[in-house]
Amino acid sequence: MGLSTVDLVVVALYAVGIFGLAQWVSRDKAGHEKNTSDYFLASKSLPWWAIGASLIAANISAEQIVGMAGSGYAIGLAIASYEWMAAATLLLVGKFFLPIFLRNDIYTMPQFLQERYGPNIRTLMALFWLALYVFVNLTSIIWLGSIAVNQVAGVSQGYALVGLGLFALLYQLRGGLKAVALTDIVQVTLLVLGGLIVSGLTLNAIGGGHGVIAGFRTLVRRVPDHFQMILQPDNKFYKDLPGLSVLIGGMWIANLSYWGFNQYIIQRALAAKSLGEAQKGVMFAAYLKLLMPVIIVLPGIAAVVLAPTLAKPDQAYPTMMRYLPTGILGLVFSALVAAIIASTASKINSIATIFTLDLYAKFRHVPTKAEDGVSAQERGENERHLVRVGRIAAAVAIVIAMIAARPLIGQSDQAFQFIQEFSGFFTPGITVIFLLGLFWRRASEAGAIAAAVASVVLSYLFRQFTPGIPFMNRMLLVFFISLALAVVASLVRPAGAEANRIRTDDVPFGTPASFNIGSLGVVLILVALYATWW
Repeated sequence: MGLSTVDLVVVALYAVGIFGLAQWVSRDKAGHEKNTSDYFLASKSLPWWAIGASLIAANISAEQIVGMAGSGYAIGLAIASYEWMAAATLLLVGKFFLPIFLRNDIYTMPQFLQERYGPNIRTLMALFWLALYVFVNLTSIIWLGSIAVNQVAGVSQGYALVGLGLFALLYQLRGGLKAVALTDIVQVTLLVLGGLIVSGLTLNAIGGGHGVIAGFRTLVRRVPDHFQMILQPDNKFYKDLPGLSVLIGGMWIANLSYWGFNQYIIQRALAAKSLGEAQKGVMFAAYLKLLMPVIIVLPGIAAVVLAPTLAKPDQAYPTMMRYLPTGILGLVFSALVAAIIASTASKINSIATIFTLDLYAKFRHVPTKAEDGVSAQERGENERHLVRVGRIAAAVAIVIAMIAARPLIGQSDQAFQFIQEFSGFFTPGITVIFLLGLFWRRASEAGAIAAAVASVVLSYLFRQFTPGIPFMNRMLLVFFISLALAVVASLVRPAGAEANRIRTDDVPFGTPASFNIGSLGVVLILVALYATWW
């Protein structure tokens, strides 16, 4: 396609503006140097709008826009269940999980595991999350992002990959989570606006210039098979989205793990100024998730009519951008880059957080609290040292991801499905560990480790010897087996009373009327959507 001079000016203005804004919100007060709370948790001061926007910006990136549009091209509207069921999951996170996390001053998910179970499971899961974030999530974002930049702007994919990674690194390197979260409202606004423009213009093209509604009706008539929300067993993509499992089965396992126990997602809510702000933030994010299929999946379905001979489904979204006029193309391209940068920066910051606080500080015994017996001056020096370590870890992570992206992600036709299936090896165990840790006081570290190991081993065995089982059903089956093993192991090897330092007896699970009314609205919208497209 290539970008015109006007488009390039728009993109340049965006890049300079968002980078400058990130540095401005990262500035320190006179005489204050960033500590770990500032860098990794935005000083625990985020308002609800920043939390909600940042949750979406962290989640919606190239793997979502390019990858999910590609799955829309191949599968259809059914892929939107990942978005719509996530909205329901966020309600559970806000009502039941966040009150416990915030009451116990949790700043990382591995830290929660140590407070609840012990040090071994903390180290095990910290290493797992680092591997997942670097080799699956981070690689997929910059790889799919480089595809989009290559197809839209004509930039070499290799240069695009490096450029995106370095820009995201520099963007958050100084300010950490604060730089990311407080600029994400701009990123999300651009993302929504750009996505609506792409959807509107492609539908108008399908409708022969008679408007969006006419185009949508034509699209439904031309490709009715792409508007089935619940796939039947005879559908060739049933293995990816196995019928009712998206409503009452394995998708809940994936969503609970992703939205409730995933560091780079939940970190935004952990940085809230209060529980009320965190809950309003996840509610805001839930409504944004309801909108996402309109701006991501719909262009992919439109490409079935407008570009039926694409070599790979993941080319659908960049191809649809060719319908954008000069200037608007630059704006929408900026929105796409905004999503890539925001999500990449979020991943980088969470990688740095886990490496620094859950591994480095733990094994190097770096004290940062008064009760550790060090002076205020020593604590300050240690805090500054940990921030430096975090920045180095961030840089190393993005370099590794740049090198690994092509061999790991480059051979996949539908990168979004690749990510879901690979993550599905681990998510049943993660969900078991956290649900038992939050709501069953007799759960022990032996049970948690049994669930983690069983999840990986069983997932591998089922995939090898029963390949016909859809991975979503496999996740549900592995979840229940891992749950049973965790319960048995906890009863056989119970933990001492001192092992559990998580307080739940005084946690306020009651939610205000505004949260309850908002939740009811989300549920009613979901019922209407599935009733319409069943």
